[in-house]
Amino acid sequence: MIKFIQRRFALSKQGAKDLIKGCIAQAVLNISLMFPVGLLYYFVCTLMDGGVDGAQSAFYIIGCIVCLLFTFVATWFQYNGTYLATYVESGVRRISLAEKLRKIPLSFFGKKDLADLTSSIMSDCATLEQTFSHYVPTLIGSIISTILIAIGLFTFDWRMAFAAVWVLPIAFLIVAFSSRVQNHFNRKQRKAGIELEEGIQECIETLRDLKSNNAENKYLKGLDKKIKMVETRHIKSELATALFVVSASFILKLGIATVALAGSILLINGSLSVPVLFMFLLVASRLYEPLEGALQNLAAVISTNTNIERMNEILDHPIQTGKETINNRGYDIIFDNVGFAYNTGETVLKNVSFTAKQGEVTALVGPSGGGKTTVSRLAARFWDINRGKITVGGEDISKIEPETLLSLYSIVFQDVTLFNNTIMENIRIGKKNATDAEVLAAAKLANCDEFADKLENGYNSMIGENGCELSGGERQRISIARAFLKDAPIILLDEATASLDVENETAIQQALSRLIKNKTVMIIAHRMRTVSGADKVVVLADGIAKEQGAPDELMKQNGIYKHMADLQMQSQSWTL
Repeated sequence: MIKFIQRRFALSKQGAKDLIKGCIAQAVLNISLMFPVGLLYYFVCTLMDGGVDGAQSAFYIIGCIVCLLFTFVATWFQYNGTYLATYVESGVRRISLAEKLRKIPLSFFGKKDLADLTSSIMSDCATLEQTFSHYVPTLIGSIISTILIAIGLFTFDWRMAFAAVWVLPIAFLIVAFSSRVQNHFNRKQRKAGIELEEGIQECIETLRDLKSNNAENKYLKGLDKKIKMVETRHIKSELATALFVVSASFILKLGIATVALAGSILLINGSLSVPVLFMFLLVASRLYEPLEGALQNLAAVISTNTNIERMNEILDHPIQTGKETINNRGYDIIFDNVGFAYNTGETVLKNVSFTAKQGEVTALVGPSGGGKTTVSRLAARFWDINRGKITVGGEDISKIEPETLLSLYSIVFQDVTLFNNTIMENIRIGKKNATDAEVLAAAKLANCDEFADKLENGYNSMIGENGCELSGGERQRISIARAFLKDAPIILLDEATASLDVENETAIQQALSRLIKNKTVMIIAHRMRTVSGADKVVVLADGIAKEQGAPDELMKQNGIYKHMADLQMQSQSWTL
Protein backbone atom coordinates (compact mmCIF):
# COMPACT_ATOMS: atom_id res chain seq x y z
CA MET A 1 0.00 0.00 0.00
CA ILE A 2 2.76 2.43 0.99
CA LYS A 3 4.74 1.71 -2.20
CA PHE A 4 1.63 2.09 -4.36
CA ILE A 5 0.85 5.50 -2.83
CA GLN A 6 4.47 6.57 -3.25
CA ARG A 7 4.37 5.66 -6.93
CA ARG A 8 0.88 6.99 -7.58
CA PHE A 9 1.47 10.40 -6.04
CA ALA A 10 5.29 10.78 -6.31
CA LEU A 11 5.67 10.85 -2.51
CA SER A 12 8.37 9.87 -0.08
CA LYS A 13 7.75 6.92 2.25
CA GLN A 14 6.98 9.25 5.15
CA GLY A 15 4.79 11.37 2.86
CA ALA A 16 2.74 8.28 1.94
CA LYS A 17 2.29 7.43 5.64
CA ASP A 18 1.25 11.00 6.42
CA LEU A 19 -1.25 10.92 3.55
CA ILE A 20 -2.90 7.81 5.01
CA LYS A 21 -3.06 9.47 8.43
CA GLY A 22 -4.57 12.59 6.87
CA CYS A 23 -7.25 10.59 5.06
CA ILE A 24 -8.18 8.71 8.24
CA ALA A 25 -8.28 11.98 10.20
CA GLN A 26 -10.57 13.51 7.56
CA ALA A 27 -12.88 10.47 7.70
CA VAL A 28 -13.06 10.70 11.51
CA LEU A 29 -13.87 14.41 11.24
CA ASN A 30 -16.68 13.73 8.75
CA ILE A 31 -18.15 11.04 11.00
CA SER A 32 -17.88 13.32 14.04
CA LEU A 33 -20.10 15.83 12.24
CA MET A 34 -22.80 13.14 12.07
CA PHE A 35 -22.92 12.69 15.85
CA PRO A 36 -25.08 15.80 16.37
CA VAL A 37 -27.55 14.35 13.83
CA GLY A 38 -27.85 11.16 15.88
CA LEU A 39 -28.18 13.16 19.08
CA LEU A 40 -30.92 15.28 17.51
CA TYR A 41 -32.73 12.11 16.32
CA TYR A 42 -32.87 10.67 19.81
CA PHE A 43 -33.91 14.07 21.20
CA VAL A 44 -36.89 14.19 18.79
CA CYS A 45 -37.82 10.61 19.71
CA THR A 46 -37.75 11.56 23.41
CA LEU A 47 -39.98 14.59 22.82
CA MET A 48 -42.49 12.47 20.90
CA ASP A 49 -42.51 9.84 23.67
CA GLY A 50 -43.66 12.28 26.33
CA GLY A 51 -41.10 15.03 26.86
CA VAL A 52 -37.68 15.54 28.38
CA ASP A 53 -37.08 15.32 32.12
CA GLY A 54 -34.14 16.76 34.07
CA ALA A 55 -31.88 13.74 33.74
CA GLN A 56 -32.49 13.49 30.03
CA SER A 57 -31.80 17.23 29.62
CA ALA A 58 -28.45 16.80 31.36
CA PHE A 59 -27.69 13.83 29.08
CA TYR A 60 -28.35 15.87 25.94
CA ILE A 61 -26.39 18.89 27.22
CA ILE A 62 -23.42 16.66 28.04
CA GLY A 63 -23.85 14.99 24.63
CA CYS A 64 -23.63 18.36 22.89
CA ILE A 65 -20.47 19.22 24.81
CA VAL A 66 -18.91 15.83 23.98
CA CYS A 67 -19.78 16.29 20.28
CA LEU A 68 -18.13 19.72 20.27
CA LEU A 69 -14.99 18.42 22.00
CA PHE A 70 -14.76 15.40 19.74
CA THR A 71 -15.17 17.58 16.64
CA PHE A 72 -12.50 19.98 17.93
CA VAL A 73 -10.01 17.14 18.55
CA ALA A 74 -10.80 15.55 15.16
CA THR A 75 -10.31 18.91 13.44
CA TRP A 76 -6.95 19.40 15.18
CA PHE A 77 -5.69 15.98 14.06
CA GLN A 78 -7.08 16.53 10.57
CA TYR A 79 -5.25 19.85 10.21
CA ASN A 80 -1.95 18.42 11.41
CA GLY A 81 -2.36 15.28 9.34
CA THR A 82 -3.06 17.15 6.11
CA TYR A 83 -1.74 20.71 5.99
CA LEU A 84 1.34 20.62 8.22
CA ALA A 85 2.49 17.20 7.00
CA THR A 86 1.95 18.26 3.39
CA TYR A 87 4.12 21.34 3.74
CA VAL A 88 6.94 19.19 5.12
CA GLU A 89 6.50 16.69 2.27
CA SER A 90 6.59 19.51 -0.29
CA GLY A 91 10.06 20.48 0.90
CA VAL A 92 11.18 16.83 0.92
CA ARG A 93 9.85 16.38 -2.62
CA ARG A 94 11.74 19.38 -3.97
CA ILE A 95 14.96 18.24 -2.31
CA SER A 96 14.54 14.68 -3.61
CA LEU A 97 13.97 15.97 -7.15
CA ALA A 98 17.02 18.22 -6.96
CA GLU A 99 19.10 15.38 -5.49
CA LYS A 100 17.98 13.02 -8.26
CA LEU A 101 18.81 15.61 -10.93
CA ARG A 102 22.28 15.85 -9.42
CA LYS A 103 22.84 12.13 -10.06
CA ILE A 104 21.12 11.74 -13.42
CA PRO A 105 23.44 11.50 -16.45
CA LEU A 106 23.75 14.67 -18.49
CA SER A 107 22.15 12.85 -21.42
CA PHE A 108 18.81 13.40 -19.65
CA PHE A 109 19.25 17.16 -19.80
CA GLY A 110 19.67 16.97 -23.55
CA LYS A 111 15.99 16.05 -23.74
CA LYS A 112 14.84 18.71 -21.29
CA ASP A 113 15.12 22.46 -21.10
CA LEU A 114 15.59 24.72 -18.12
CA ALA A 115 11.99 25.98 -18.07
CA ASP A 116 10.62 22.43 -18.02
CA LEU A 117 12.82 21.24 -15.15
CA THR A 118 12.27 24.44 -13.16
CA SER A 119 8.52 23.98 -13.63
CA SER A 120 8.74 20.40 -12.31
CA ILE A 121 10.56 21.44 -9.14
CA MET A 122 8.60 24.62 -8.43
CA SER A 123 5.22 24.59 -10.18
CA ASP A 124 4.48 20.86 -10.07
CA CYS A 125 5.50 20.64 -6.41
CA ALA A 126 3.28 23.62 -5.57
CA THR A 127 0.35 22.00 -7.41
CA LEU A 128 0.80 18.73 -5.53
CA GLU A 129 1.20 20.61 -2.26
CA GLN A 130 -2.29 22.03 -2.70
CA THR A 131 -3.61 18.67 -3.90
CA PHE A 132 -2.42 16.77 -0.84
CA SER A 133 -3.46 19.44 1.64
CA HIS A 134 -6.90 20.29 0.20
CA TYR A 135 -8.06 17.55 -2.18
CA VAL A 136 -6.81 14.01 -1.59
CA PRO A 137 -7.48 13.72 2.19
CA THR A 138 -10.90 15.32 1.73
CA LEU A 139 -11.75 12.98 -1.15
CA ILE A 140 -10.54 9.75 0.46
CA GLY A 141 -11.89 10.80 3.86
CA SER A 142 -15.30 11.50 2.33
CA ILE A 143 -15.37 8.11 0.61
CA ILE A 144 -14.43 6.26 3.81
CA SER A 145 -16.89 8.18 5.98
CA THR A 146 -19.68 7.85 3.39
CA ILE A 147 -19.25 4.06 3.23
CA LEU A 148 -19.35 3.78 7.02
CA ILE A 149 -22.37 6.10 7.29
CA ALA A 150 -24.15 4.21 4.49
CA ILE A 151 -23.63 0.95 6.38
CA GLY A 152 -25.12 2.59 9.45
CA LEU A 153 -28.12 3.83 7.45
CA PHE A 154 -28.83 0.34 6.14
CA THR A 155 -29.12 -0.89 9.74
CA PHE A 156 -31.95 1.60 10.31
CA ASP A 157 -33.93 1.10 7.11
CA TRP A 158 -32.53 -0.45 3.92
CA ARG A 159 -35.20 1.16 1.73
CA MET A 160 -34.44 4.70 2.86
CA ALA A 161 -30.71 3.97 2.82
CA PHE A 162 -30.93 2.85 -0.80
CA ALA A 163 -32.91 6.01 -1.67
CA ALA A 164 -30.11 8.08 -0.10
CA VAL A 165 -27.00 6.38 -1.51
CA TRP A 166 -27.96 5.22 -5.03
CA VAL A 167 -26.71 8.52 -6.45
CA LEU A 168 -23.21 8.14 -5.00
CA PRO A 169 -21.67 5.50 -7.31
CA ILE A 170 -23.22 7.15 -10.37
CA ALA A 171 -21.79 10.57 -9.45
CA PHE A 172 -18.32 9.16 -8.80
CA LEU A 173 -18.34 7.11 -12.00
CA ILE A 174 -19.19 10.21 -14.04
CA VAL A 175 -16.16 12.06 -12.67
CA ALA A 176 -13.91 8.99 -12.83
CA PHE A 177 -14.73 8.44 -16.51
CA SER A 178 -13.62 12.01 -17.17
CA SER A 179 -9.97 11.17 -16.41
CA ARG A 180 -8.96 10.55 -20.03
CA VAL A 181 -10.56 13.80 -21.19
CA GLN A 182 -9.01 15.78 -18.35
CA ASN A 183 -5.56 14.29 -18.92
CA HIS A 184 -5.78 15.23 -22.60
CA PHE A 185 -6.62 18.87 -21.88
CA ASN A 186 -4.15 19.11 -18.97
CA ARG A 187 -1.26 17.92 -21.13
CA LYS A 188 -2.05 20.54 -23.74
CA GLN A 189 -2.40 23.16 -21.00
CA ARG A 190 0.97 22.19 -19.50
CA LYS A 191 2.66 22.23 -22.92
CA ALA A 192 1.30 25.71 -23.62
CA GLY A 193 2.48 26.88 -20.19
CA ILE A 194 6.01 25.58 -20.72
CA GLU A 195 6.19 27.21 -24.17
CA LEU A 196 5.16 30.51 -22.57
CA GLU A 197 7.75 30.18 -19.80
CA GLU A 198 10.42 29.41 -22.38
CA GLY A 199 9.34 32.42 -24.46
CA ILE A 200 9.47 34.81 -21.50
CA GLN A 201 12.85 33.49 -20.37
CA GLU A 202 14.25 33.69 -23.90
CA CYS A 203 12.91 37.23 -24.28
CA ILE A 204 14.64 38.39 -21.11
CA GLU A 205 17.92 36.68 -22.01
CA THR A 206 18.01 37.99 -25.60
CA LEU A 207 16.49 41.43 -25.08
CA ARG A 208 19.73 43.17 -26.05
CA ASP A 209 19.92 41.30 -29.35
CA LEU A 210 16.23 41.86 -30.06
CA LYS A 211 16.59 45.60 -29.55
CA SER A 212 19.78 45.85 -31.59
CA ASN A 213 18.10 44.12 -34.54
CA ASN A 214 14.76 45.95 -34.25
CA ALA A 215 13.08 42.57 -33.69
CA GLU A 216 11.49 43.39 -30.35
CA ASN A 217 7.95 44.06 -31.62
CA LYS A 218 7.90 40.95 -33.80
CA TYR A 219 9.06 38.76 -30.93
CA LEU A 220 6.52 40.24 -28.52
CA LYS A 221 3.71 39.52 -31.00
CA GLY A 222 4.72 35.86 -30.90
CA LEU A 223 4.80 36.02 -27.11
CA ASP A 224 1.28 37.50 -27.09
CA LYS A 225 0.07 34.48 -29.08
CA LYS A 226 1.60 32.15 -26.49
CA ILE A 227 -0.12 34.07 -23.67
CA LYS A 228 -3.48 33.82 -25.44
CA MET A 229 -2.89 30.12 -26.07
CA VAL A 230 -2.31 29.55 -22.34
CA GLU A 231 -5.54 31.43 -21.58
CA THR A 232 -7.44 29.35 -24.14
CA ARG A 233 -6.04 26.08 -22.82
CA HIS A 234 -6.97 27.00 -19.25
CA ILE A 235 -10.54 27.82 -20.25
CA LYS A 236 -10.94 24.58 -22.22
CA SER A 237 -9.50 22.56 -19.36
CA GLU A 238 -11.84 24.18 -16.84
CA LEU A 239 -14.86 23.67 -19.10
CA ALA A 240 -14.01 20.01 -19.60
CA THR A 241 -13.72 19.51 -15.85
CA ALA A 242 -16.86 21.51 -15.07
CA LEU A 243 -18.92 19.47 -17.56
CA PHE A 244 -18.41 16.29 -15.56
CA VAL A 245 -18.36 17.82 -12.06
CA VAL A 246 -21.58 19.78 -12.57
CA SER A 247 -23.29 16.70 -14.00
CA ALA A 248 -22.19 14.62 -11.00
CA SER A 249 -23.31 17.33 -8.57
CA PHE A 250 -26.72 17.44 -10.24
CA ILE A 251 -27.06 13.68 -9.74
CA LEU A 252 -26.25 14.14 -6.04
CA LYS A 253 -29.06 16.68 -5.70
CA LEU A 254 -31.49 13.99 -6.82
CA GLY A 255 -30.58 12.04 -3.70
CA ILE A 256 -32.39 14.45 -1.39
CA ALA A 257 -35.43 14.34 -3.69
CA THR A 258 -35.53 10.52 -3.69
CA VAL A 259 -35.15 10.41 0.11
CA ALA A 260 -38.06 12.81 0.52
CA LEU A 261 -40.19 10.99 -2.08
CA ALA A 262 -39.49 7.48 -0.79
CA GLY A 263 -39.92 8.61 2.80
CA SER A 264 -43.26 10.25 2.06
CA ILE A 265 -44.59 7.12 0.36
CA LEU A 266 -43.43 4.87 3.19
CA LEU A 267 -44.82 7.28 5.80
CA ILE A 268 -48.25 7.34 4.12
CA ASN A 269 -48.23 3.54 3.95
CA GLY A 270 -47.43 3.43 7.67
CA SER A 271 -44.17 1.53 7.24
CA LEU A 272 -41.92 4.42 8.33
CA SER A 273 -41.99 6.61 11.44
CA VAL A 274 -41.69 10.38 11.41
CA PRO A 275 -38.42 10.45 13.46
CA VAL A 276 -36.72 8.04 11.03
CA LEU A 277 -37.81 10.15 8.04
CA PHE A 278 -36.60 13.26 9.86
CA MET A 279 -33.24 11.62 10.57
CA PHE A 280 -32.75 10.48 6.97
CA LEU A 281 -33.52 13.97 5.67
CA LEU A 282 -30.94 15.41 8.07
CA VAL A 283 -28.34 12.78 7.15
CA ALA A 284 -28.94 13.25 3.41
CA SER A 285 -28.43 17.00 3.70
CA ARG A 286 -25.16 16.42 5.57
CA LEU A 287 -24.06 13.47 3.46
CA TYR A 288 -24.10 15.19 0.09
CA GLU A 289 -22.49 18.47 1.13
CA PRO A 290 -18.95 17.13 1.65
CA LEU A 291 -19.40 14.79 -1.32
CA GLU A 292 -20.02 17.67 -3.70
CA GLY A 293 -16.66 19.07 -2.63
CA ALA A 294 -15.19 15.56 -2.89
CA LEU A 295 -16.31 15.29 -6.51
CA GLN A 296 -14.56 18.55 -7.31
CA ASN A 297 -11.55 17.20 -5.43
CA LEU A 298 -11.66 14.02 -7.53
CA ALA A 299 -11.50 16.13 -10.67
CA ALA A 300 -8.59 18.10 -9.18
CA VAL A 301 -6.77 14.87 -8.27
CA ILE A 302 -7.24 13.51 -11.78
CA SER A 303 -5.88 16.76 -13.22
CA THR A 304 -2.61 16.24 -11.30
CA ASN A 305 -1.79 13.09 -13.30
CA THR A 306 0.29 15.14 -15.72
CA ASN A 307 2.26 16.76 -12.90
CA ILE A 308 2.90 13.40 -11.26
CA GLU A 309 4.01 11.84 -14.56
CA ARG A 310 6.55 14.63 -15.06
CA MET A 311 7.93 14.20 -11.54
CA ASN A 312 8.05 10.42 -11.80
CA GLU A 313 9.94 10.78 -15.07
CA ILE A 314 12.72 12.40 -13.05
CA LEU A 315 12.46 10.12 -10.01
CA ASP A 316 12.39 6.93 -12.13
CA HIS A 317 15.27 7.87 -14.40
CA PRO A 318 18.28 5.57 -13.89
CA ILE A 319 21.30 7.15 -12.26
CA GLN A 320 25.00 6.58 -12.79
CA THR A 321 26.42 4.38 -10.06
CA GLY A 322 29.77 2.84 -9.20
CA LYS A 323 32.26 2.21 -6.44
CA GLU A 324 33.29 5.08 -4.20
CA THR A 325 36.97 4.15 -4.00
CA ILE A 326 39.55 4.25 -6.80
CA ASN A 327 42.61 2.02 -7.01
CA ASN A 328 44.12 3.72 -10.03
CA ARG A 329 47.78 3.41 -10.98
CA GLY A 330 48.66 6.87 -12.19
CA TYR A 331 46.40 9.14 -14.22
CA ASP A 332 46.74 8.06 -17.84
CA ILE A 333 43.43 8.35 -19.71
CA ILE A 334 42.92 5.61 -22.31
CA PHE A 335 40.13 5.52 -24.90
CA ASP A 336 39.83 1.95 -26.22
CA ASN A 337 37.56 1.58 -29.29
CA VAL A 338 35.00 3.97 -27.84
CA GLY A 339 31.68 4.40 -29.61
CA PHE A 340 28.99 6.86 -28.58
CA ALA A 341 25.65 8.18 -29.83
CA TYR A 342 23.30 10.73 -28.29
CA ASN A 343 19.65 9.92 -27.60
CA THR A 344 18.70 11.32 -30.96
CA GLY A 345 20.41 8.30 -32.53
CA GLU A 346 23.12 10.46 -34.09
CA THR A 347 26.44 8.62 -33.89
CA VAL A 348 29.18 10.97 -32.69
CA LEU A 349 32.14 8.64 -32.07
CA LYS A 350 33.13 5.43 -33.83
CA ASN A 351 35.97 3.27 -32.48
CA VAL A 352 38.02 6.14 -31.04
CA SER A 353 41.29 5.00 -29.45
CA PHE A 354 44.11 7.10 -27.98
CA THR A 355 46.04 7.64 -24.76
CA ALA A 356 46.42 10.91 -22.85
CA LYS A 357 49.50 10.33 -20.68
CA GLN A 358 50.18 11.77 -17.26
CA GLY A 359 52.64 14.66 -17.39
CA GLU A 360 51.77 15.41 -21.03
CA VAL A 361 49.42 17.79 -22.81
CA THR A 362 47.10 16.02 -25.23
CA ALA A 363 45.32 18.36 -27.62
CA LEU A 364 42.06 17.48 -29.35
CA VAL A 365 41.60 19.28 -32.66
CA GLY A 366 39.52 18.86 -35.77
CA PRO A 367 36.59 20.34 -37.66
CA SER A 368 33.37 21.32 -35.87
CA GLY A 369 31.18 18.33 -35.12
CA GLY A 370 34.12 15.95 -35.11
CA GLY A 371 33.57 14.91 -31.48
CA LYS A 372 36.18 16.93 -29.55
CA THR A 373 33.87 18.22 -26.82
CA THR A 374 32.11 14.84 -26.65
CA VAL A 375 35.44 13.11 -25.97
CA SER A 376 36.25 15.45 -23.10
CA ARG A 377 32.77 14.97 -21.58
CA LEU A 378 33.02 11.19 -21.89
CA ALA A 379 36.42 11.25 -20.17
CA ALA A 380 34.73 12.81 -17.12
CA ARG A 381 31.71 10.45 -17.43
CA PHE A 382 29.19 13.19 -18.11
CA TRP A 383 27.67 10.54 -20.38
CA ASP A 384 28.19 6.78 -20.50
CA ILE A 385 29.62 5.31 -23.70
CA ASN A 386 27.76 2.79 -25.87
CA ARG A 387 30.74 0.51 -26.51
CA GLY A 388 34.44 0.23 -25.81
CA LYS A 389 36.15 1.30 -22.59
CA ILE A 390 37.61 4.44 -21.00
CA THR A 391 40.10 4.00 -18.17
CA VAL A 392 41.91 6.33 -15.78
CA GLY A 393 45.03 4.81 -14.33
CA GLY A 394 43.76 1.38 -15.40
CA GLU A 395 40.36 1.83 -13.72
CA ASP A 396 37.22 1.54 -15.89
CA ILE A 397 35.43 4.85 -15.29
CA SER A 398 31.99 3.27 -15.93
CA LYS A 399 32.44 1.39 -12.65
CA ILE A 400 33.35 4.48 -10.60
CA GLU A 401 30.76 6.65 -8.87
CA PRO A 402 30.62 9.93 -10.87
CA GLU A 403 31.31 12.28 -7.96
CA THR A 404 34.25 10.12 -6.88
CA LEU A 405 35.58 10.16 -10.44
CA LEU A 406 35.18 13.93 -10.76
CA SER A 407 37.34 14.42 -7.67
CA LEU A 408 40.23 13.61 -10.04
CA TYR A 409 39.29 16.32 -12.55
CA SER A 410 39.56 20.09 -12.79
CA ILE A 411 37.58 21.37 -15.76
CA VAL A 412 37.79 24.80 -17.34
CA PHE A 413 34.93 25.35 -19.77
CA GLN A 414 34.74 27.95 -22.49
CA ASP A 415 31.43 29.18 -21.08
CA VAL A 416 32.07 30.00 -17.43
CA THR A 417 29.23 29.72 -14.93
CA LEU A 418 29.44 32.13 -12.01
CA PHE A 419 27.07 32.85 -9.14
CA ASN A 420 25.68 36.11 -7.83
CA ASN A 421 28.14 36.18 -4.96
CA THR A 422 31.59 37.53 -4.16
CA ILE A 423 34.74 36.72 -6.12
CA MET A 424 36.02 34.89 -3.04
CA GLU A 425 33.00 32.58 -2.80
CA ASN A 426 32.91 31.96 -6.55
CA ILE A 427 36.49 30.71 -6.43
CA ARG A 428 35.76 28.65 -3.30
CA ILE A 429 33.42 26.52 -5.43
CA GLY A 430 36.58 24.61 -6.39
CA LYS A 431 37.07 23.42 -2.81
CA LYS A 432 34.22 24.07 -0.42
CA ASN A 433 36.28 23.86 2.80
CA ALA A 434 39.15 26.01 1.55
CA THR A 435 40.46 28.74 3.82
CA ASP A 436 40.59 32.36 2.69
CA ALA A 437 44.37 32.07 2.39
CA GLU A 438 44.03 29.07 0.05
CA VAL A 439 41.47 30.90 -2.07
CA LEU A 440 43.65 33.98 -2.35
CA ALA A 441 46.69 31.87 -3.28
CA ALA A 442 44.73 30.19 -6.08
CA ALA A 443 43.42 33.56 -7.24
CA LYS A 444 46.94 34.95 -7.44
CA LEU A 445 48.13 32.00 -9.53
CA ALA A 446 45.25 32.69 -11.94
CA ASN A 447 46.17 36.40 -12.19
CA CYS A 448 42.92 37.49 -10.52
CA ASP A 449 44.72 40.18 -8.50
CA GLU A 450 44.90 42.34 -11.60
CA PHE A 451 41.15 43.06 -11.64
CA ALA A 452 40.10 42.21 -8.06
CA ASP A 453 42.37 44.89 -6.55
CA LYS A 454 40.65 47.54 -8.68
CA LEU A 455 37.22 46.79 -7.20
CA GLU A 456 35.96 48.71 -4.17
CA ASN A 457 35.65 45.62 -1.94
CA GLY A 458 38.37 43.57 -3.59
CA TYR A 459 37.72 39.85 -3.43
CA ASN A 460 34.58 40.50 -1.39
CA SER A 461 32.95 42.37 -4.28
CA MET A 462 29.65 41.03 -5.61
CA ILE A 463 29.92 40.17 -9.30
CA GLY A 464 26.22 39.98 -10.29
CA GLU A 465 24.24 37.23 -11.95
CA ASN A 466 26.62 34.90 -13.80
CA GLY A 467 29.40 37.44 -13.27
CA CYS A 468 27.74 40.18 -15.33
CA GLU A 469 29.91 42.81 -13.61
CA LEU A 470 33.10 41.26 -15.03
CA SER A 471 34.62 40.94 -18.50
CA GLY A 472 35.00 37.62 -20.32
CA GLY A 473 38.67 37.37 -19.45
CA GLU A 474 38.04 38.15 -15.77
CA ARG A 475 35.33 35.52 -15.59
CA GLN A 476 37.63 32.98 -17.23
CA ARG A 477 40.37 33.67 -14.69
CA ILE A 478 37.96 32.95 -11.84
CA SER A 479 37.24 29.59 -13.49
CA ILE A 480 40.97 28.87 -13.69
CA ALA A 481 41.39 29.91 -10.03
CA ARG A 482 38.81 27.28 -9.12
CA ALA A 483 40.91 24.69 -10.93
CA PHE A 484 44.04 25.84 -9.06
CA LEU A 485 42.17 25.59 -5.77
CA LYS A 486 40.92 22.07 -6.51
CA ASP A 487 44.41 21.00 -7.60
CA ALA A 488 43.16 17.81 -9.28
CA PRO A 489 45.60 15.53 -11.13
CA ILE A 490 43.65 15.68 -14.42
CA ILE A 491 42.88 18.91 -16.27
CA LEU A 492 40.28 19.30 -19.02
CA LEU A 493 40.42 22.59 -20.94
CA ASP A 494 37.61 23.30 -23.39
CA GLU A 495 38.44 26.29 -25.60
CA ALA A 496 39.46 28.24 -22.49
CA THR A 497 40.89 31.19 -24.50
CA ALA A 498 38.84 31.03 -27.70
CA SER A 499 36.84 34.23 -27.27
CA LEU A 500 39.39 36.45 -25.53
CA ASP A 501 41.41 39.39 -26.71
CA VAL A 502 45.20 39.10 -27.05
CA GLU A 503 46.00 40.67 -23.67
CA ASN A 504 43.58 38.47 -21.74
CA GLU A 505 44.59 35.41 -23.71
CA THR A 506 48.24 35.94 -22.81
CA ALA A 507 47.44 36.38 -19.10
CA ILE A 508 45.25 33.26 -19.06
CA GLN A 509 47.79 31.19 -20.98
CA GLN A 510 50.39 32.11 -18.38
CA ALA A 511 48.00 30.99 -15.64
CA LEU A 512 47.22 27.76 -17.50
CA SER A 513 50.93 27.00 -17.88
CA ARG A 514 51.27 27.04 -14.10
CA LEU A 515 48.09 24.98 -13.67
CA ILE A 516 48.97 22.04 -15.92
CA LYS A 517 52.45 21.21 -14.62
CA ASN A 518 52.95 17.47 -13.95
CA LYS A 519 49.28 16.68 -14.63
CA THR A 520 47.31 14.76 -17.23
CA VAL A 521 46.00 17.46 -19.55
CA MET A 522 43.42 17.26 -22.33
CA ILE A 523 42.86 20.49 -24.19
CA ILE A 524 40.32 21.30 -26.89
CA ALA A 525 41.33 24.09 -29.24
CA HIS A 526 40.66 25.44 -32.71
CA ARG A 527 43.70 27.72 -32.85
CA MET A 528 46.75 25.80 -34.00
CA ARG A 529 49.11 28.10 -32.12
CA THR A 530 47.34 27.10 -28.89
CA VAL A 531 48.28 23.45 -29.39
CA SER A 532 51.68 23.95 -31.02
CA GLY A 533 53.36 23.26 -27.68
CA ALA A 534 51.30 20.13 -26.93
CA ASP A 535 53.06 16.81 -26.46
CA LYS A 536 50.44 15.00 -28.49
CA VAL A 537 47.69 15.99 -30.90
CA VAL A 538 44.64 13.85 -31.66
CA VAL A 539 42.77 14.93 -34.79
CA LEU A 540 39.08 13.99 -34.57
CA ALA A 541 36.97 14.04 -37.73
CA ASP A 542 33.81 12.16 -38.69
CA GLY A 543 33.73 10.55 -35.26
CA ILE A 544 37.12 8.83 -35.46
CA ALA A 545 40.71 9.65 -34.50
CA LYS A 546 42.15 10.18 -37.99
CA GLU A 547 45.60 11.43 -36.94
CA GLN A 548 47.70 11.17 -33.78
CA GLY A 549 51.19 12.31 -32.88
CA ALA A 550 53.40 15.28 -32.00
CA PRO A 551 52.56 18.57 -33.77
CA ASP A 552 55.81 18.51 -35.81
CA GLU A 553 55.14 14.95 -36.96
CA LEU A 554 51.60 15.76 -38.06
CA MET A 555 52.80 18.80 -40.01
CA LYS A 556 54.98 16.46 -42.09
CA GLN A 557 52.08 14.09 -42.91
CA ASN A 558 50.25 16.61 -45.08
CA GLY A 559 46.93 15.57 -43.56
CA ILE A 560 44.03 17.26 -41.75
CA TYR A 561 46.22 18.87 -39.10
CA LYS A 562 48.53 20.48 -41.65
CA HIS A 563 45.54 21.62 -43.69
CA MET A 564 43.98 23.31 -40.65
CA ALA A 565 47.30 24.95 -39.74
CA ASP A 566 47.75 26.28 -43.28
CA LEU A 567 44.21 27.68 -43.36
CA GLN A 568 44.77 29.53 -40.11
CA MET A 569 48.03 30.96 -41.38
CA GLN A 570 46.16 32.28 -44.43
CA SER A 571 43.38 33.77 -42.30
CA GLN A 572 45.92 35.64 -40.16
CA SER A 573 47.20 37.44 -43.26
CA TRP A 574 43.69 38.52 -44.26
CA THR A 575 42.98 42.30 -44.12
CA LEU A 576 40.05 44.58 -44.87
